[in-house]
Amino acid sequence: MSKKMLGGLLQQAKKMQEDMMRVQAEAAKKTVEASAGGGMVKVVANGANEIVSISIERDVVNPDDIEMLQDLVAAATNEALRRAQDMMKNEMAKVTGGLNLPGMGGGLGDMGGLSGLFGG
Repeated sequence: MSKKMLGGLLQQAKKMQEDMMRVQAEAAKKTVEASAGGGMVKVVANGANEIVSISIERDVVNPDDIEMLQDLVAAATNEALRRAQDMMKNEMAKVTGGLNLPGMGGGLGDMGGLSGLFGG
């Protein structure tokens, strides 16, 4: 492979890395919502896999059945995080053209697949 071809390939890889970092930053600001218990518990997560808010309807709070409330919060939280991960994967697929690049799991800061090429 000629130096010119290798240089062009590295330039394309660097641009893809920059695009991916931009998309990750933008997606981190987006939110998704999930609910459990027929909407009695709602959880909002962002693209950085952070829980932004949890809302619980007063009617679902029963001091004699705390376990049910805990289950609803866990279910809504897990679904919100799954949706946030799916959102990030979809946003990243736009940049990578659907390529499944190693080390590009979609999590913020997970740029291991290309960063070694650029000293990152």
